[in-house]
Amino acid sequence: MAGQRAVTTVRLPVELAERAKSMKAEGESFNDLVIDAVEREVRRRQGWQALDAIRLIRKRLETETGLQPDSVPLIRELRERPRG
Repeated sequence: MAGQRAVTTVRLPVELAERAKSMKAEGESFNDLVIDAVEREVRRRQGWQALDAIRLIRKRLETETGLQPDSVPLIRELRERPRG
């Protein structure tokens, strides 16, 4: 990831730091390994936040409009209908 970088001190357990350093690729810096790991974790957590938001919206819509019918049969019917 290009751009400006913040300087941050992170204190890792010694064993974890040693294991992480032993797993980095040749030519990869420990800093790059940590950045990749943090980016993956941030994306994962953003995904969970989005899923939680979707669940809240679904619950609110179900409360407001009731349970919606399954759309699969309608979609299949529309796909199978001749065009034109």
